[in-house]
Amino acid sequence: MRALLVVNPKATATTERMRDVLAHALASETKLDVVQTQARGHATSLARQAVVDGLDVVVALGGDGTVNEVVNGLLSDGPAPGQPSLAVVPGGNANVFARALGLPGNPVEATSQLLDALRADRRRTVGLGQADDRWFTFCAGLGLDAEVVRRVERKRADGRKASPGLFVRQGVQQFFLHGRRREPAITVHADGLEPTRIGLALVCNSDPWTYLGPRPVRPCPTASFEDGLDLFGLRSLGTLTTLRHLRQILSAHPRPRGKAVYALHDVTGFRLTADRPMALQVDGDDLGDRSEVVFRSVPGALDVVV
Repeated sequence: MRALLVVNPKATATTERMRDVLAHALASETKLDVVQTQARGHATSLARQAVVDGLDVVVALGGDGTVNEVVNGLLSDGPAPGQPSLAVVPGGNANVFARALGLPGNPVEATSQLLDALRADRRRTVGLGQADDRWFTFCAGLGLDAEVVRRVERKRADGRKASPGLFVRQGVQQFFLHGRRREPAITVHADGLEPTRIGLALVCNSDPWTYLGPRPVRPCPTASFEDGLDLFGLRSLGTLTTLRHLRQILSAHPRPRGKAVYALHDVTGFRLTADRPMALQVDGDDLGDRSEVVFRSVPGALDVVV
């Protein structure tokens, strides 16, 4: 079996020693190449070349950003028979995709589970989402949450560590100090439904999310890798309305409901338009401002070693 280990050197758990330990363990089971990423987009190029070279597995050692880049490289020409499988060793701060797959948060434990899966040839086929031509594994968002992601990325660029507290602080500041919340500025266009205006749009491909450490974030509690896309929207971003629904999606048994909630479940696709350019994020990665985004569900897009 031929494998590639893609390492993000900035990932929290990936010291040089940890990388070497993981590489040694994987090399005992595979013919392994190890490459450390040098810049944004490098992991995508490496994964794209792995497809050309006919490798069996690409292992992403890093956070959700590294995983997203690898996925976009593997699927640069779309899903195809015989393309490499994806394996993930969590090395970031949130590791949402890895945890959604049921992987341990500890990279050593995750590596042990990965080796067992490789020996048993144990794989799982998952559906993914697309925002225009960009693949995402667990979520995307237009507007408020993407603005929060952008603020967090700026803080990280200044040397701050991504943490639940940082997300909360940046979310509060964006909502109260910088948000334009008076009128819903996003319109949902879905087949068979009347266009609907909303102020917040979260697109879900799995449940739950783990941006806040041990506390799950569940805006779409029925979302699944085996189904189509879910959408959680709010028609109003008033303070009391938003806080009420925030409490719902953070509860142990979430069931977002109320007149302000707009939800879609297991849909093949829809389009979001905005009255003004708004921030777009996929898997916690800021993609810049957009006035229109088409979302699609692609079932059975990728095989994952688990």
